[in-house]
Amino acid sequence: FPVYVFQTGSGTSSNMNANEVIAHLASAELGQPVNPNDHVNAGQSSNDVIPTAIHISACLTVSEQLLPCLESLWSTLQQREAEFADTIKTGRTHLMDAMPISFAQELGAWRKQLSSAGQRIAFARDEMLHLAQGGTAVGTGINAHQDFSDVFVKYLCDITGLQFKAVDQPFELISSQDAAVALSGQLKALATALMKISNDLRWMNSGPLAGLAEVELPALQPGSSIMPGKVNPVIPEAVAMVAAKVMGNDTTITVAGQSGNFQLNVMLPVVAYSLLESIHLLGNSCQLMAEKVISGFTVNTEVIEKNLAKNPILVTALNKEIGYAKAAEIAKKAYQQKRAIIDVAEEMSGISRDKLEILLAPKQLI
Repeated sequence: FPVYVFQTGSGTSSNMNANEVIAHLASAELGQPVNPNDHVNAGQSSNDVIPTAIHISACLTVSEQLLPCLESLWSTLQQREAEFADTIKTGRTHLMDAMPISFAQELGAWRKQLSSAGQRIAFARDEMLHLAQGGTAVGTGINAHQDFSDVFVKYLCDITGLQFKAVDQPFELISSQDAAVALSGQLKALATALMKISNDLRWMNSGPLAGLAEVELPALQPGSSIMPGKVNPVIPEAVAMVAAKVMGNDTTITVAGQSGNFQLNVMLPVVAYSLLESIHLLGNSCQLMAEKVISGFTVNTEVIEKNLAKNPILVTALNKEIGYAKAAEIAKKAYQQKRAIIDVAEEMSGISRDKLEILLAPKQLI
């Protein structure tokens, strides 16, 4: 039904609740129809409303979706980390065999990446709590009541539970999108971490016969469309694609952010679309990784122990005893003959077997 402006009588109160307002409307003498410009839009402009909407929506989606999903993935990694505290595996640098590391340490590195990413996102989110509302056309607040932005923010905080803030000088928030660019940068950092973790899992799952075969990811498909029994790591691959999309969105937001010509940024729609898309994609990816990958993968201890025993790089632990050059000779011979490093070291180092078992024990090297 049409909405009308009316004059309240002497007996009305400015603190009426919603039901009282409705009752008063029903009994009021109807007057002039509301004009969208003169009344509704008198104290606002799309120039301050849209930047405000971008900030509010980003803060809400980060707080209500992304950070809880990231926390779920972080917690799942922490649980699996505790399970594998005593599982030692071959570390890798440059994709080559390196000194040993525990599975717990490897998962812990992933967990720390995600924890740091979440902290940086939360910090960038807090910068987005500052709102342009009340700046109207160019930031001067023309036609807006002097208390409008404070009242607006008060009710917004009550509704959302977030600590939004009105700014005294909204010129920056109308003419630029620097806070959105900064948040997008931290989303890209999370995407980078997720791609690294996804690719690690793909390598560790490779095989099962001709690859590393250190872990087996949960099977989410019956097999390849043409090769029966070939199960692919579809969730890590999907998360890697999400990461690529978020990186592209960050470039889009960066270009859009520098388009704040004089007193207005004119690329607000693409900032809003790309930023919210990145937040949603990352939140969904974190939840899927937690539920479909991290919580259910198994470790192939037989392969891990076999490879660790043959790892020539363990000889690094003998550097202080026999020197780098002699240790390198032992490592090369062990590699060439495909023998356990302890057997070759016993022959060439002059160190007793008992002492070598202590020096080369993988648990002593992590």
